[in-house]
Amino acid sequence: MTQFKQADDYNPPIVNRPAGAGAWLRIVVLAAALTLSALAFVVFKDQLENEIVLGILGVLAMCGIFFLVSALIGFIEVMPAPRTEAYANAFLDSHPDGAIVTDRKGRVIYANRAYGELTGARAIASTQTLEALLSRDPDSNQALFRLANSLREGKAGFEEFRLRKPLGLAASAKSEAHWYRLKARLLPVVDGEKQPLYIWQISDITAEREKQERFFRELQNAIDYLDHAPAGFLSAGRRGEIFYINATLAGWLGVDLTTFQPGSLSLSQLLAGQGLALLQSIQAEPGRERTETIDLDMRKINGQGLPVRLVHRVSATTDGAPGDSRTIVLERTGLGDSQQAGSAASARFNRFFNNTPMAIASVDGSGKILRTNAPFMTLFSDIVSRDEVEKGAPLERIVHEGDREMLADALAAARDRQGNIAPFDSRHPVQEGRHFRFYVNAVIDQSDEAPEEAAIVYAVENTAQKELEQQMAQTQKMNAVGTLAGGIAHDFNNVLTAILLSADHLLLQARQADASFADLMEIKRNANRAAVLVRQLLAFSRKQTMRPTVLNLTDVVGDLRMLVDRLTSSNVKLEIDYGRDLWPVKTDLSQFEQVLINLCVNARDAMPNGGTITIRTRNINGSDVPAMNLLGMPAEDFVMVEVEDTGTGIAPEIMDKIFEPFFTTKEVGKGTGLGLAMVYGIIRQSGGYIYPESEVGKGTKFRLFLPRHIQEITAQPAGSANATQADGSPATPEHKVLGASANEQEMDLTGNSAVVLLVEDEEAVRRGGKRMLETRGYTVHEAGSGVEALDIMEELDGKVDIVVSDVVMPEMDGPSLLRELRKKYPDMKFIFVSGYAEDAFARNLPQDAKFGFLPKPFSLKQLAQAVREMLDG
Repeated sequence: MTQFKQADDYNPPIVNRPAGAGAWLRIVVLAAALTLSALAFVVFKDQLENEIVLGILGVLAMCGIFFLVSALIGFIEVMPAPRTEAYANAFLDSHPDGAIVTDRKGRVIYANRAYGELTGARAIASTQTLEALLSRDPDSNQALFRLANSLREGKAGFEEFRLRKPLGLAASAKSEAHWYRLKARLLPVVDGEKQPLYIWQISDITAEREKQERFFRELQNAIDYLDHAPAGFLSAGRRGEIFYINATLAGWLGVDLTTFQPGSLSLSQLLAGQGLALLQSIQAEPGRERTETIDLDMRKINGQGLPVRLVHRVSATTDGAPGDSRTIVLERTGLGDSQQAGSAASARFNRFFNNTPMAIASVDGSGKILRTNAPFMTLFSDIVSRDEVEKGAPLERIVHEGDREMLADALAAARDRQGNIAPFDSRHPVQEGRHFRFYVNAVIDQSDEAPEEAAIVYAVENTAQKELEQQMAQTQKMNAVGTLAGGIAHDFNNVLTAILLSADHLLLQARQADASFADLMEIKRNANRAAVLVRQLLAFSRKQTMRPTVLNLTDVVGDLRMLVDRLTSSNVKLEIDYGRDLWPVKTDLSQFEQVLINLCVNARDAMPNGGTITIRTRNINGSDVPAMNLLGMPAEDFVMVEVEDTGTGIAPEIMDKIFEPFFTTKEVGKGTGLGLAMVYGIIRQSGGYIYPESEVGKGTKFRLFLPRHIQEITAQPAGSANATQADGSPATPEHKVLGASANEQEMDLTGNSAVVLLVEDEEAVRRGGKRMLETRGYTVHEAGSGVEALDIMEELDGKVDIVVSDVVMPEMDGPSLLRELRKKYPDMKFIFVSGYAEDAFARNLPQDAKFGFLPKPFSLKQLAQAVREMLDG
């Protein structure tokens, strides 16, 4: 019990040395001055004329002497202490803690009465310093040493230590150990002192320590009781992180408490199935708490299930945010029959009901929800809360507004107890990208527990399936369009070839001064423009001629930087972020350059007010591909090229159409709609993938992924039909593309009476080619099919220098013709002309089938040049 002293009690200090002699010195000087003044008047009295003045001065001198004597005997206080100083002195004198003031040499300046009572001192002579009192005990001596060092550094501090016997001279040897708290700080410099003083405070805290130890013992006992209670207990934070788990529950779950740290486990790790969704669905009102009892399965550390009953209490902050939770865990297998919420079959049903992957809800005849399982709350907790479900929220809230009529029809059929109700698909009411499939089953025999139950509704999220279906539909559409575009391009190439050959023939006969010369040049110019469009269509359909080489994309992007800078305007900034140590890729250099240029030009056009185009290159490990969530992309090594702009972006409703041929958002005359179609075709024909991302108003990003090329050297016997290339792909016959290197001034394109067999099923192309070659001096024989060509070869007895043949023909195609001719004429020179890439048919030929290739459409000069190159080769 606390004891209080009387208000008039006062304990004078046992030591209170004067602070200094400054005040007395001033008094003595004043008295000396007055005395000297009086003596001066006595000595020089004869010189003073006025006796009255002399008398007054004498009286003043006597007053001074009287004041001096009174001050010396203490009758008069010359410099009375301020009241605040008196209060401070009284406070320190009566303080319950022992206080002692020393100088730097350890001399005691002041010690209050409490210090004397604590140490057993009764007078100045018996007052010892703390150093003398505490130096005999190692613990207290070290504490005193640390505090003394702190004071020398100008820092305050405190220490607590234990003594086997209490302080004081009268302490007996049998006294119990005591605890003390020692504080030390600097006392500012006072009058008469040149250096700061040290003030020490010491107090006996034995009773306080005993109270703390008693509290800790009681707390330890409570924790021990809680740890070994017959029920489990856990405490979790608002994010589900577990702060405490008792030993009983840890033993059930196999948790090692020696390694457990608060927050190292979460509820999601310990709850099986959809148990977490059930707990999260329990929410308290703002500023309140809520307690619910739930049967579910917990998951042991080894993965096994543990059927339990949870008494779960959750709190909420004043703003409604979820707070901490406290949970009591009871083993369901250990409950008595009277405590179980039903039979063992009911418990098994509850476990099945909450752990099924389907969201389940039972509804009444009006469509109000009666009961739900855990997956239902997982899927639709952002639409309806647990409280709303318990209050009978309408089921139509989880269905998109446009699909609620289908739900109403299904529920009407259930009320009519019809079977085989057709399922229906619906979108998420808020998140448009999520899709669900709903199944409605009628309840034929209502139970006594839920007589109003009319239907059971099952819901499964099929967003991934919908995305895959859309992806497959888009892929099929692109493939169909590509096939169509390739077929159109092939036929159109024949038309363009006839136009170009006819235009060349007319230009040879016309002079520049003729009125028709300009029209003929315009025909040829537009035919060439159409040929460019056809090549872009072939690129989209992945049937254009590719000449793949092994490339380092760092060099490719670096070489293109200057060209892209020239293509962009002055207010568009180009930034390039090079990846380190890029893997090699294998693709057509010119085609890939066209891809990057096309993407950069599109990015420029999307930034009319300026912006930034960023090109990034990176290596993508196959192990990182799944985390990127890119549909259709295998888990292999790729090199990524990313082209990003800060432009207007692409609207979501047209994102799936941007790669389609002739689709464009540009004004008439500013785009053909084949640029991105060509990009798509080139990347796909190179074995890569392209994925666009865009946000309206923020910009667009195209990510190109080209497969990593790994050089492999495989030794094969010469002439082996199963020979492979260096990259492991099947080898193609030796062939070269003709008519693209030299010009007419560098090469003699005359025929020199060489015999040419021209095989072409298109009469216009065949007639034009025959006429053009004959103007160059060749002897030309023509055939409309492969079979006819073989007959002509027989008639000519093989006296043909070179065969120029189309690839796709009726009866017998070009490759079949080549194989037949090489049987009898192995050295026959052969040129294929086609609107398709040579790779489309070359792989079906023997490995030793050497031939030339001339892509359609071609001009007279290109045809003559191809024939001349092949004959000279």
